[in-house]
Parts: sequence; structure tokens; C-alpha cells
Amino acid sequence: MSVASQDKKTIAVGRAAGTQVETRTHPAPGRHRLPRPRENSPRRLIPHTWALTARILRRWSRDPATVVQSLVFPAGFLVALDIVLGDGVEQVTGHSALYGSVPLVATVGATSGAIIGAVGLMRERSDGLLSRLWVLPIHRASGVMARLTADAIRIVVITTVVLGVGLMLGFRFKQGIGEAALWLFIPALFGVAFSSAVITLALYSSNTIVPQATEIICAMLFFFSTGFVPLDQFPSWIQPIVEHQPISYVIETMKGLSLGGPVLAPLVATLLCSAGIAALCAVPMAIGYRRASKRG
Repeated sequence: MSVASQDKKTIAVGRAAGTQVETRTHPAPGRHRLPRPRENSPRRLIPHTWALTARILRRWSRDPATVVQSLVFPAGFLVALDIVLGDGVEQVTGHSALYGSVPLVATVGATSGAIIGAVGLMRERSDGLLSRLWVLPIHRASGVMARLTADAIRIVVITTVVLGVGLMLGFRFKQGIGEAALWLFIPALFGVAFSSAVITLALYSSNTIVPQATEIICAMLFFFSTGFVPLDQFPSWIQPIVEHQPISYVIETMKGLSLGGPVLAPLVATLLCSAGIAALCAVPMAIGYRRASKRG
């Protein structure tokens, strides 16, 4: 029997005059195909998210302005801080100012890059790219997840570059290898949550003024943080605000992981602040992204 006859069994039923023949085809055993997973199946979320993440990362890497603002600006800012404030802070604290300024600059890079991503999202909405992606058979959550994943990768890369400049300036890890590895990912904890807030603002804004205005808030938080100058150098009336704002929590966590000191309390505070921001933005961001994708 031939291979074709093994794959299909055909039953022909002839009628009296032989003028009509009805054929019925039955698939051979073992040839049944498994059903394809639906577009919103959990099995498709990870590969679809990674494909869109790679698209965003390629776009950023090919934009000179994004590369300069994300990598060159933080490195130059760290060098400037060390030249202007390094000696004065070291005389007051007894240790290098880099243990505060390196975490500060890494966090600056994390938040400033989030604004670049939000502006890019608004342009894709205006150009209709989000609408074209929405009609493709991809997981609905992959669009938002890809942007947050790309931000996390971007922040880790920026933190690595800032760390490299800090090491050249004299920054050293005085704790273990595990603490050094954790130090590298601390800015991403807060940075991704901050990105979700900026993305949410961008999705509900008609122009780029609103997300770009967050730079003013970030600048105030950076200057009034323990990474700029030690806490006791601020006026006494503002010290509680400086001590208990999110940027200071991030910096104190990273300082404890590198130089030594309390880690658990500022780390828990960082996690709570980041989780709170992400929780507040989760539903509005999902609704806003859906509406932006269905425009046009």
C-alpha cells in the first residue's frame, strides 16, 4: 500500500447508475494537529514581549540623541559632580563622595531615559504605529510589557556605564560580590516604576509638555537628596523630607551595598515606593494604551 493510501482512507459510495459518487476522507491515526494557542495565550506573552522589546532597543540604539542623553550625559554629569563637590563632601563625611554621587547619577539616567521613551510612545501613537501593531495577532499585554522591559534593560546598561566611570574615578565596592550584583539592579527597581508613571501621563496627554514637565520634579528630588550632599548638611526643617523621599531611599540602599551601612530599611522603603507607584499606574496605563492603540 502506498504512503498516500496510508495517510487517507477513501470510501466511495456509488449509486445505481454510477453517475454520482460521494467521497469521504478520514485522516490517518496519529496525524491530528494540536490547536494553535490563542493570541492572548500566556504561552505567547514572553516571545511577543521580547520581539517588541528588541524593536524598541534597536530604535533607541540607532538614535544618536537618545544614546548621548542616556549614556554620555550621565557620565559627564558624574565627572562634574566629582570635580565640584567631591573634595568638600569627603572632608565632611570622611569617605569619597562617589558613594553618593554614583548612585545619584545612575538614578538620574534611569528617570531621564523614561521621558525619552514616553515621548517616543506619543510619536508612535500620532504616526499610527500603535494602531497597526494592535491589529496584528500578538498578545495584547505585550506592548506595555515590552516598553517596561526595554526600560529595565536600558537602566541596567546606564548603571553599568556610570559604574565604569565611577570605578575610574575611585569608586570601590567594600562589601561582597552579592551586594555588588544587587547594587547594579537597584536603580531599575525604581526606574521601571517611574517609567510606568511617565508612560501613563504620556498616554493621556495630547502633547509632550506634560511628560517632559516631570523633569522639573525629578530635578528637585535629585538636588534635595542624600546623594547630592549628606543629610546633615541640609537645613533641619527640610531634613525629614530629604531623608524620606524615594530618590534618597534608592541612594541609601546603594550606599549601604557598596560602602557599608543600613541596607534592609532603605531597600524595603524603595520596594514599597516602587510597588506603590506601579500599582497606582497599572490600570490607567493599560486602559490608556488600549485606547491609544485603537485610535484611527
